[in-house]
Amino acid sequence: MKNSFDKLGIGVDIEDIGRFRKMEFEKNKSFYKKVFTDQEIKYCLSKKDPYKHFTARFCAKEAFVKAINKPIKDYKEVEVGLKNSKPFIVWKKQKHLVSLSHEKDKAMAFVLTKVF
Repeated sequence: MKNSFDKLGIGVDIEDIGRFRKMEFEKNKSFYKKVFTDQEIKYCLSKKDPYKHFTARFCAKEAFVKAINKPIKDYKEVEVGLKNSKPFIVWKKQKHLVSLSHEKDKAMAFVLTKVF
């Protein structure tokens, strides 16, 4: 029996911010450029503590993959944007819901989207 929930996917991810702090941007540019879009990198580096923002965006990408229940070849296909301080995900020119959170040691993301 199908219901409206059959068309929805949810995903959540939590990561240790220290993992990204240990990978300093200047010494690991190739990793960051492989995972994050130029716009995401610019945004994160504009912040006092860019690593909590990098971590939250990485969580969003991981949570999105879980929500759609299929692999992504290139994490740069999934971009986290902001409009009026509210985050969203763009994938294949469609917007998807995401909630980001971070504190001293952890960052997390929660995604709700249609299943494709």
